[in-house]
Amino acid sequence: MGRANSAAMLRLLLFLITLSVRTLRALFRSREELLIENLALRQQVMALKKERPRPVLDEFDRAFWVALRASWPGWASRLVIVDPDTVAKWYRDRFRRYWAKISQHKQRPGRPRIDVEIRRLIHTMARDGWGAPRIHGELMKLGFVVSEIAVSRYMPRRHTDPDKVKRWAAFLRNHKDVIASMDFFTVPTASLKSLYVFFVIAHGRRRVLHFNATFNPTAAWVTQQLREAFPYDTAPKYLIFDRDATFNPAVVTVVRSMGVKPRRIAYRCPWQNPVAERWIGSCRREVLEHVIVFGQRHLIRLIRCSVDYYHKDRCHLGLDKDTPHERPVTPRPSCTAKVVALPRAGGLHHRYEWREAA
Repeated sequence: MGRANSAAMLRLLLFLITLSVRTLRALFRSREELLIENLALRQQVMALKKERPRPVLDEFDRAFWVALRASWPGWASRLVIVDPDTVAKWYRDRFRRYWAKISQHKQRPGRPRIDVEIRRLIHTMARDGWGAPRIHGELMKLGFVVSEIAVSRYMPRRHTDPDKVKRWAAFLRNHKDVIASMDFFTVPTASLKSLYVFFVIAHGRRRVLHFNATFNPTAAWVTQQLREAFPYDTAPKYLIFDRDATFNPAVVTVVRSMGVKPRRIAYRCPWQNPVAERWIGSCRREVLEHVIVFGQRHLIRLIRCSVDYYHKDRCHLGLDKDTPHERPVTPRPSCTAKVVALPRAGGLHHRYEWREAA
């Protein structure tokens, strides 16, 4: 392990020395000489790629490209040996390895499993048709120390009643113009920390009413976000959210004070909050999985670009192939007009419009 670290440090030192020498030489050379040298180097790289299409890269090589991505806007145009999305994948893999290593080396495990006896009692009581609150109360009377959340986690799985699913879908469909949802999702950062993204989305036209990000979400912070999301008596009639611990009774009280009826979804039933869950998936697949997040401001800027694209340009199946901001149909203005691609979300996506030929 020591030899590997020494070799990596030596390679880094040689790289920095070479970079310094090349920088000094570049200051006193003409532009034509630099272009010729870059062309020669690129030709050699292409030749090496033909000989060995998949070169072996170590952690130093990966760290170099991850750092270069943050400091040089034109990094992707010079990337030859791997795809740009691979660089983002390296970062996500590093995040998973880091937290997996921390979890393995804990002296004390995390939340312990409850005893087998208690689990059997939960299953026995559940067969009588009892819910988690009633079972929790019965266990407390028997002297068992266990939380209601733990009881709900070990409740036996039941098949969803098709009639209940239909009634819930009908409720969402018939009241979509007066319903909004709020939720959290996490985003890993380059410093191996997790940022929590809070957002509120309206069901009517799938508009994201408000979003923000923080490293430490609290009930007071969520309350402030709700006030910013619904100013001047613009709150909807219903607000759907899950049973996250951050949405505590204080948050529910604030929601009620706005004249909103809170509707909590059941445990482990994200399908009951479909509009919010679908937007999370779209945001991840279309933007966040292709970039490396370096901090709170960077994440907010990325989500703002994603929301602009989501509102103005992206067609939605649930809106009859329209956008939340009702994108107008633009017929061809003349026979000489051509379709051009306009970059959106930092070039990850495009919007196509007619433009007159120059």
